Amino acid sequence: MLEKTFEPQAAEPRLYQQWEESGLFAPRVATAADGAADAYSIVIPPPNVTGSLHIGHALNNTLQDILARYHRMKGKAVLWLPGTDHAGIATQMVVERKLAAEGNVGRRDMGRDAFVEKVWEWKAESGGTIVRQLRRLGASCDWSRERFTLDEGLNAAVRKVFVQLHKEGLIYRDKRLVNWDPHFQTAISDLEVEQREVDGAYWHFAYPLADGVTYEHPVAFDEAGQPTEYETRDYIVVATTRPETMLGDTGVAVHPDDERYAGLVGKFVTLPIVGRRIPIVADDYADPTKGSGAVKITPAHDFNDFGVGKRAGLPSLNILDAFARVTDVDTPDVPSEYVGLDRFAARKAIVARAEEEGWLKAIEKTRHVVPHGDRSGVVIEPWLTDQWYVDAKVLAQPALKAVEQGDTVFEPASYAKIYFEWLRNIEPWCISRQLWWGHRIPAWYGPSGEIYVAETEEDARELAMADYDSEVALTQDEDVLDTWFSSALWPFSTMGWPEKTEDLERFYPTSDLVTAADIIFFWVARMMMMGLHFMDGVAPFKRVIINALVRDEKGQKMSKSKGNVIDPLGIIDELGADPLRFTMAILSGTRDIKLSKQRIEGYRNFGTKLWNAARFSQMNEAKRVADFDPATVEQTINRWIRGELTKAERAVSDAIEGGRFDDAAGALYRFVWNVFCDWYLELAKPVFQGTDQAAKAETRAMTAWTLDQTLKLLHPVMPFITEELWAELGKEGPPRETLLIGAEWPVLPDAFIDASAEAEIGWLVDLVGEIRGLRAEMNVPVAAKPALAFVAPDAITAERIARHRDLILTLGRVSEVGSAEAAPAGAVTFVSGGSTVALPLAGIIDLAAERARLEKEIAVFDSDIGHVNKKLGNPNFVSRAAPEVVEEQRAKLAEAEADKVKLQTALARLGEIG
Repeated sequence: MLEKTFEPQAAEPRLYQQWEESGLFAPRVATAADGAADAYSIVIPPPNVTGSLHIGHALNNTLQDILARYHRMKGKAVLWLPGTDHAGIATQMVVERKLAAEGNVGRRDMGRDAFVEKVWEWKAESGGTIVRQLRRLGASCDWSRERFTLDEGLNAAVRKVFVQLHKEGLIYRDKRLVNWDPHFQTAISDLEVEQREVDGAYWHFAYPLADGVTYEHPVAFDEAGQPTEYETRDYIVVATTRPETMLGDTGVAVHPDDERYAGLVGKFVTLPIVGRRIPIVADDYADPTKGSGAVKITPAHDFNDFGVGKRAGLPSLNILDAFARVTDVDTPDVPSEYVGLDRFAARKAIVARAEEEGWLKAIEKTRHVVPHGDRSGVVIEPWLTDQWYVDAKVLAQPALKAVEQGDTVFEPASYAKIYFEWLRNIEPWCISRQLWWGHRIPAWYGPSGEIYVAETEEDARELAMADYDSEVALTQDEDVLDTWFSSALWPFSTMGWPEKTEDLERFYPTSDLVTAADIIFFWVARMMMMGLHFMDGVAPFKRVIINALVRDEKGQKMSKSKGNVIDPLGIIDELGADPLRFTMAILSGTRDIKLSKQRIEGYRNFGTKLWNAARFSQMNEAKRVADFDPATVEQTINRWIRGELTKAERAVSDAIEGGRFDDAAGALYRFVWNVFCDWYLELAKPVFQGTDQAAKAETRAMTAWTLDQTLKLLHPVMPFITEELWAELGKEGPPRETLLIGAEWPVLPDAFIDASAEAEIGWLVDLVGEIRGLRAEMNVPVAAKPALAFVAPDAITAERIARHRDLILTLGRVSEVGSAEAAPAGAVTFVSGGSTVALPLAGIIDLAAERARLEKEIAVFDSDIGHVNKKLGNPNFVSRAAPEVVEEQRAKLAEAEADKVKLQTALARLGEIG
């Protein structure tokens, strides 16, 4: 007999060990009959080696595991390939902090080789944390194939790709703007930039016009916006939030259609402090409606300005060094007192001088968004520097075509718009990073600065011999590659490329990719580009499933500062992995999952319901019977549950195949809780307790068989509790041939759906449901058992009443079931199964008290509805309140209106009684 409750803390480690030791995580052995459709593969989005399991990982890997377990049970050779990302900047930061905490010398004092060795030591000791945590979630990855983006095989793939793309002219070195982190002194990707709203200011500076030029500037306007008064000016006003960058200004831009400055285009200003003569240029970037309409242009320190500078032919002058201190390397005209100042100290000094000299016209306080390094926390500086780039525009074209023509599809399809928008407007991809941990760039420099790109230093020396008569010293590039570069090769490099391996032949392209929307362009698009380029034009996956973002119960983003983070490991410790997994699945159909611990606790109750159903079955001797054939059952309830199970299997299979995990979980919930537990087992009780031995034996066997099939259907979503029940229930009846993870998915024929049984039991279920609903609605005391009367029932209904009288009495909690030509006095009527049914309640409920209760509750709802409508009718509230707050109010209104309708219906029913 089963224990009273399932204890996940004890069972989960034991069950997971059984799965691993069984070898079932690995793909099954190939057979001669296998075709492409017999393989299913999926590569895990590699989490950072520094990471710990967070709620986003829990969602993403739950969905992947559902797919892997489902297709494994469908008989496919399943490869779910796991691994971790070396996470360049994050890992380097962790190890540097560890060294500092231990009192060791810094990275630069230690030297590159010694530091990298320390990182590998850290990785060996601490780098497996998240992999162990994924096991706790139940992830059925093939751990024997686990990869690391910096392992030897992937390193060889990265070098080969870099060299080949360089030979094709698709990797090159260029001086461009990058996101520069002055703390880590490296370029970082857009994904590593966090936009923070901070207090700041616009400083309005007057730049004097050169060569004695003046112009008439409008200062007053009529109602039509036409100027009526002018003043003569010998300066032009620009505004900036970063005054220190003025030291690198090389132009002032005005809009070509801005009549105020039409006569100044082609003229010059004299840049204050440095005295540099810079031109006034016309460019669409300048917005006549913002500020003065004139914009200072610093091409070396602003991405938009860089574009203006390119179009106007303006020089790019770097005025900051790698530490964000003022430098005069490009700008010898910068006064010496500014050289060496931190950028913010320089800002204060420049503003002070502008005020002192009178060219500071105004200071306008503002709140604005400033980019910060997501790990360093410092303000990111757009910085002009030499870096390695990929010509992403060329590689993007096949990637666009593959999705346009349906070779790869997005689910939901709307996410393809993000993919298209980014690829159609793609910029060169900066792939070099000024770090020590990562794939070192396979480029060597000769004594005269020549660059030799090769897979090995030996190959680079051979290339150098063509330029030199004798062997010369070569120096390898100090930079490493962007982590996303190696990750872009993940679907094929992890399967052994550039070698032609059996895994590549069997499992590439992969079937699905499950990932988040925020890395569609950073990772998905780049995998598409690289896969198509290096795998003979074959896209790396057939379908991309975008999972939702997990927020708190109010729809707010989770953050430690808000104290609203849900720790999945804490949930697993307390409630087990299955409730968390089921919650993730059933809520996954929205773009934003609103998660609370209470919801997870609710789905723990779902597992408890299943466990109790299994215990009930055992107590009623429902044992598995060898060679039992569900096609032969005769009892109506057994034919009915067979059909309901078949429909549930169809719904679950179709939903998982379609990537609709919420629909799959919803179908499972409805079948297990509402159909099997609430109705079938209730309907089976009289049979179990009756004297018809044949009916009893059939129903016991059918209950055990149905429970087995239910465990199979539920296993991909809730693997632990189902595996435990599979083992425990397998102790009676014929021996199990396999663990549940290796069992075959149910294949149920259409003939199992019995229309007559469905109609019969459907009639009974609907009738009892109506009675129960009416009792609750009318506040009928639990102990009260009113009589039930069918009004002039037809012959079929009369037969059903006779067959199911005892069940109606028990389940509906009524004293008798009869018929009448008309509804009795004092009765409430309803329609069920096409028949009018009467439930006399006069004398059972206090009509006056009930009417007063309902009217009072309706009045409360009227007040609530009026209050919420007032809020939602206020344009200021709708426009200014957080979107999740507005949505919460709309949901509250809809719920209140629905509840009010129910109460009004109940009040109307009271009128029938008198």
